[in-house]
Amino acid sequence: MKAGENSRKLLALALIWAALLLAPFWMPPLGGYTALGTRVLVLALAAMSVNFLLGFTGVLSFGHAAYFGLGAYGAGFALKFLAPSTPLSLICGTLLGGLAGAVLGALIVRRRGVYFAMVTIAFGQVFYYIAFQWSSLTGGDDGLRGFSRQPLDFGLFSVDILSNTDAFYYFVLFCFAVAVAVMGFILGSPFGRSMIAIRENERRARFLGIPIERHIWIAFTLSCFFMGFAGALYALLNNFADPRGLHYSQSGDFVMMAVMGGMRNFWGPLLGAAVFVVLQDYLSSITVNWMSFVGMLFVAMVLFFPRGLLGVLARRSAA
Repeated sequence: MKAGENSRKLLALALIWAALLLAPFWMPPLGGYTALGTRVLVLALAAMSVNFLLGFTGVLSFGHAAYFGLGAYGAGFALKFLAPSTPLSLICGTLLGGLAGAVLGALIVRRRGVYFAMVTIAFGQVFYYIAFQWSSLTGGDDGLRGFSRQPLDFGLFSVDILSNTDAFYYFVLFCFAVAVAVMGFILGSPFGRSMIAIRENERRARFLGIPIERHIWIAFTLSCFFMGFAGALYALLNNFADPRGLHYSQSGDFVMMAVMGGMRNFWGPLLGAAVFVVLQDYLSSITVNWMSFVGMLFVAMVLFFPRGLLGVLARRSAA
């Protein structure tokens, strides 16, 4: 039984990566385009960052968009004011989002439940209004402009990710794969098992000697680093950063992606992000009320399929 389950998991994993690797070839015949696939990867990484905290530690943050937006602004500032280097912009965006999360996480780590969620919203909105009002630095409501991703120079050759959408897709896929590998390694480690123990029963985990607050703070900080990395990639995708990336409504989108796909499943947010982004792209082209339809789908998923889309697929494959 276990061997059969492992083989199914390996097959599913192979299919996921095959679909991602071949996306620029199979998406256009189905009416999609490569940039849409790139957007799915970036937002999937953001949703997986939320799921890292929510699905595997049981802590809900409604302010994670703050670190996504900070990552975007960090990448934009690096390209605009420091050096025209794509790797440097990713490092700066990741550090800005992650370090901000480390500082704020230390302040809120003792809160639980709705209090934790509300405090994260409050801090997130502080960053949103700073970005919105500090127009001389951030561009205010018009956003941060005047920067663009740069070709990757490897000395003997360079890769143009500025105008070649396929090359940029594979660059983002490589970044996504690295982040996912690190995330998977952490979750498979003893620390990751401790996170799951906290999620299942915090009181029992405390009795076992697990330092709850320290573990939650580390999980929160790591999640913010992943989120900052996703935000930096988002800035490179759009060559633009704006305050909406810091707004709590963006955090709600990430939570919706995680829940729709299956929030306790590692790959669930990837499926949830794909469904969300594709529906947004299609429905927004035919109606301005596209969010109403996505919202109804989300409510239906919560009511009838609480394990998410991936949970439904896993149940059917096992039947």
